[in-house]
Amino acid sequence: MLLYFTEAATEPVSASSAVVPTLLFYAVVMAIFYFLLVRPNRKEQKQKAQVIASMAVGDSVRTTGGFIGTIIDINDDMVIVEFGNNKNCRIPMVKDAIVEVEKPEDAIASSNDSTKDSKNSKKK
Repeated sequence: MLLYFTEAATEPVSASSAVVPTLLFYAVVMAIFYFLLVRPNRKEQKQKAQVIASMAVGDSVRTTGGFIGTIIDINDDMVIVEFGNNKNCRIPMVKDAIVEVEKPEDAIASSNDSTKDSKNSKKK
């Protein structure tokens, strides 16, 4: 019996039988890379495209530089944003420079929620 196993171990392995496990290994590695790297990146790009498509005049935006302003005009690939209290500070920007968009009605709703929370905490 021991002789049988030693003979099987010393026989050469054919090249065609080693190809299948190697290809299977590479397929598994590629699938892991797809689900860990490519797929989340595509989701993020789709979400950013939706945010940019939903921009309207009067929305509050945050730029990649961290500036917060209000949209006053929208062109094909450019947006004119007004920053601060100075109404003369208007800067044209590329749409890709906008990271976050907040609708005016969302800002009102969130400020109402925060005032309700502060009133409830004072009552307790």
